[in-house]
Amino acid sequence: MKDFRKRIENSFESFTRLIYRHSYLTLFIMLVLIGSIVSNLPKITIDTSTEGFLHESDPAITAYNQFRDQFGRDEVIIIAIKPDDVFNLAFLKKLRDFHHELEDTVPYLDDITSLVNARNTRGEADELIVEDLLENFPQNEQDLAVLKKRVLGNPIYKNMLISEDGKFTTVIIKTNAYSSIGVETDALSGFEDEAVSDKPEAPRKFITDAENSEVVRAVRKVVAKYEGYDFPVKVAGSPVFTNDLKSAMMKDMRKFMLMATLMIAFALYFMFRRISGVFMPLLVVILSLLSTVGFMALLGVPIKLPTQILPSFILAVGVCDAVHVLAIFYNRLQKGDNKEDAIVYTMGHSGLAITMTSLTTAVGLGSFSTAAVAPIADLGQFASLGVMLALLYTIVLLPALIAIVPIKAKEGEEDKAKHAKMDKLLILVADFATGHPKKILVASALLVVVSISFLLNVRFSHNPMVWLPDSMPVKSATQLIDKELKGTVSLEMILDTGHENGLYNPVLLKHMDGLATEVEGIKHDGLFVGKAWSLADILKEINKALNENREEFYAVPDDRRLIAQEFLLFENSGSDDLEDFVDSQFSKARFTIKAPWIDANRYPEFIDDITSRFTRTIGDDATFTVTGMIPILGRTISAAMYSAAVSYVIAGVVITLMMIALLGDVKLGLVSMLPNLTPILLILGIMGMAGIPLDMFNMLIGSIAIGLAVDDTVHFMHNFRRYYAETGDAREATRHTLLTAGRAMFTTSVVLSLGFFIFMMASLNNLFYFGMLIGIAIIAAVLADFLMAPALMALMMKNGRGFSKKLKTEV
Repeated sequence: MKDFRKRIENSFESFTRLIYRHSYLTLFIMLVLIGSIVSNLPKITIDTSTEGFLHESDPAITAYNQFRDQFGRDEVIIIAIKPDDVFNLAFLKKLRDFHHELEDTVPYLDDITSLVNARNTRGEADELIVEDLLENFPQNEQDLAVLKKRVLGNPIYKNMLISEDGKFTTVIIKTNAYSSIGVETDALSGFEDEAVSDKPEAPRKFITDAENSEVVRAVRKVVAKYEGYDFPVKVAGSPVFTNDLKSAMMKDMRKFMLMATLMIAFALYFMFRRISGVFMPLLVVILSLLSTVGFMALLGVPIKLPTQILPSFILAVGVCDAVHVLAIFYNRLQKGDNKEDAIVYTMGHSGLAITMTSLTTAVGLGSFSTAAVAPIADLGQFASLGVMLALLYTIVLLPALIAIVPIKAKEGEEDKAKHAKMDKLLILVADFATGHPKKILVASALLVVVSISFLLNVRFSHNPMVWLPDSMPVKSATQLIDKELKGTVSLEMILDTGHENGLYNPVLLKHMDGLATEVEGIKHDGLFVGKAWSLADILKEINKALNENREEFYAVPDDRRLIAQEFLLFENSGSDDLEDFVDSQFSKARFTIKAPWIDANRYPEFIDDITSRFTRTIGDDATFTVTGMIPILGRTISAAMYSAAVSYVIAGVVITLMMIALLGDVKLGLVSMLPNLTPILLILGIMGMAGIPLDMFNMLIGSIAIGLAVDDTVHFMHNFRRYYAETGDAREATRHTLLTAGRAMFTTSVVLSLGFFIFMMASLNNLFYFGMLIGIAIIAAVLADFLMAPALMALMMKNGRGFSKKLKTEV
């Protein structure tokens, strides 16, 4: 083992000397390569959609895409208006103008529905008439009274276009499911050469984040024009939520990157008191960040909500390698080495250690790379890539920069005094840790026991709406609409009869009608069905209209041929509303269930309840598929729970094996993990005690924290072995370790913790907890490495003579 490590150290020295002596060529080659990667940055995209949390190959997404392809987008913008009186001529005129201006100005519009154009189906003599509700606009109070009775008496309108108490009305905007990007707009596009037109069509993309933002901006522009005391407006719906989440994310990302850069620059100057000590590490880490995002753009991977932490994360984590290198480099320079000898010695001394710390961090992050939650997998892959790029640039670019940048030995009396004070503190810590090992370990054990007792209270959560601050209008609007109009998200049941005209079956349609009534009675502690509707509702409208508008005929007919005739009459009336409920073959139908937006951990049980009712009622008449926003949210929480468990196991096992390999001893490798696991248990205990849920961001804490915590342990153990072999005394070895690596360990921990504490200034609530908890974990980790690790080594060296001898002879 000793010879193997020595060969690795010699390799680092030889490679560094080669880089140093060919510094300009190295810089040229590296900058050309980096430039080619960074040139892809303009291609980067953003995706904050709800479905973006799952992989394209996920069955839930496959089903949802099939649904959108057939029936269009189920995510709608809901504009709720509460005037003094809905059924007032002045208000209805303003509503009509508002509706038409939205219709004229909102891009990518598929449909817009309000009381202005709501479907009004009636019979006149033997004729079926399907018209807009306000086609014959009311002229007087008598007309308004008739309109009010018609609206409040129509079950289709209830909790969709009018609240149950008649005080709220809505405008519902549905956009195109597909993006307009790549769609032919040329007036002559239909006259291409036949050979060209025979080419297979490229797969169409669903509406993009950028297009969605255009829609929301256009809607809000019109709303701002009409909103007033007589026209109070609330705007909600998934498209609005997605847009506002993206805006908050972009604002936070810019703020985090600026603050992280300034914080790192300040910490570097405080530690090194040199311009070169600030410039070179920042250049290395910024190039690492740009390269990482460049690779994302090159591979077509968008920035999503969890990956928004990537830039500031790489800035904070990536600089640590350079800090460890420069700490020893400047120290050797002060001792009289020239630049070449100083950097060669440094890389021989620390090259293996920084490689191992980067690998352990990458493994901690990489444990998420196979996560079922798509942005978590993206974060795992590209954060790992960023860490390894930072290592590569530190090993290659930093020596080349040192060769070119003028650097001289420099240490004034002020620096000497500062270092002397720091050295005294580090010696005091080393002596305390090795002098009272049992007390430290007993206190640590008690802390772990208490943490585990609270850890059992940790619960999973996925509710992006609560991430938004209360000050954001879309949050309060969603809560209001959920309360007054009974829901803002939907569950879609797609029934498939398996054959053409299968939906003329009166038994099946009666089952669908009965299920709508049944599920509207579901209530589970704040979760309820606000409305359910299907093809059967249109059929009941038609049947009533064709039977002199008599209420008793608001029902599904018993005769299959009559059903077919009634649907045919409806299609011939000029209405295209059937397209929203049934396919052209009348073999597949859509059944929509509306519910409030709540924590997704409540949805799986809700979905199971509805699914069991459909299974029991539909029987063999049709098969059904469950899709829509609610199942996607429910699937996301189950995928997150599974991914968290798997990633924690992978990170723990692989990092432990790497520590065993690095230290060359199973016992030492296992013991070295204790200071790394303790901070994780502490953080989970804090979460359980404070009621902080394990959500899409907090689930990252364990694997990220263990990957970062083990870095300082690697540096401590790597140096402890070296100095124990020289001194044969645990206390002296700990002193030397903290006096050399300790200062860099402290500085990198400060940089890392501050880098994560920055997230506490986020506008999104969940990022506040994420930053706070990882920041605390890093502080706990460095304390564990300054106290627990020396205490463990002191006991092992004292009580394990054979092990102590082996440690001395192997190094």
